[in-house]
Amino acid sequence: MDTNRQYEDVISSCRDIFMKKTKDYGTAWRVLRTISIVDQIFIKAQRIRTIQEKKQQKVADDIAAEFKGIINYAVIGLLQLQLTDKDPEELESGLVHTLFDQQVQQAQQLMQDKNHDYGEAWRSMSQESFVDLILMKLQRIRQILANDGKTLMSEGIDANYLDIINYAVFALILMPKSVS
Repeated sequence: MDTNRQYEDVISSCRDIFMKKTKDYGTAWRVLRTISIVDQIFIKAQRIRTIQEKKQQKVADDIAAEFKGIINYAVIGLLQLQLTDKDPEELESGLVHTLFDQQVQQAQQLMQDKNHDYGEAWRSMSQESFVDLILMKLQRIRQILANDGKTLMSEGIDANYLDIINYAVFALILMPKSVS
């Protein structure tokens, strides 16, 4: 198993969706504040959790699509932390592609570093655990926001988004035929 190749396959699928939506909608996501991005990720993670618990779904989008949405919203979160009010709301498609790649490269590097230390322990984890960890990271971001963005000894909002990306990528890697 080549983790980097699997990771890149998942990200390629997410990037394709992100860029197609950028073509359709532009960068309308530029109006979103951090709490709104957190809520969008929460909705997707909560839907996955509900489907896991009820063992059935009534809306067509499958769990893989929800994990891809989580990845893309976490990238949006990272981009919004990087961009300022002075940056234009509407960004050029080529720039969006470059910015997307910069954020996921950072997430992939974090994954590689953690895989070195943890020995790919995530391969033995359940999809339920990834969802629970994503929901926990969202709670942490909410608390950081409640603390006016300040932490005493913990990582910031960006680190939580990076972990969310990686948990969702891991879930997709472990799902059969999730990257099509």
